[in-house]
Amino acid sequence: MSTQITITLPDEVYQRAQRFAHLANRDVASVLRDSILRSIPTVRLEALALAPISSLANDEVMALTQLQMAPEQDRRLSLLLDRQQEGNLSAPERSELQTLMQIYQEDLLRKATALSEAVNRGLIEPLTSEPN
Repeated sequence: MSTQITITLPDEVYQRAQRFAHLANRDVASVLRDSILRSIPTVRLEALALAPISSLANDEVMALTQLQMAPEQDRRLSLLLDRQQEGNLSAPERSELQTLMQIYQEDLLRKATALSEAVNRGLIEPLTSEPN
């Protein structure tokens, strides 16, 4: 099943997609569809059950600004990444690595969103970069 939508793209983005489609002998719609499919990660059902950060109390938002992967998951992720680097990853380990990477990415996004929300609420100062 598919859902059809209409989006407005900047001319430069559409032209890039059009040039790529021409080069690949494909239509622009399939190039854009495939690009979206590759760029938006899957989200676990567990993550969908979490309350939106904008609906959380200040102390909950602040707690999320310190969010880190559970230590046992972090250790296992590091081990699996090392094994992958060595080329010694079994099929079940590849699946486990994919799941742990997904958890890591979801947590990182949730933490970044919490930091943004905390700044918007005036709970913390905006991060600034040091001059070069």
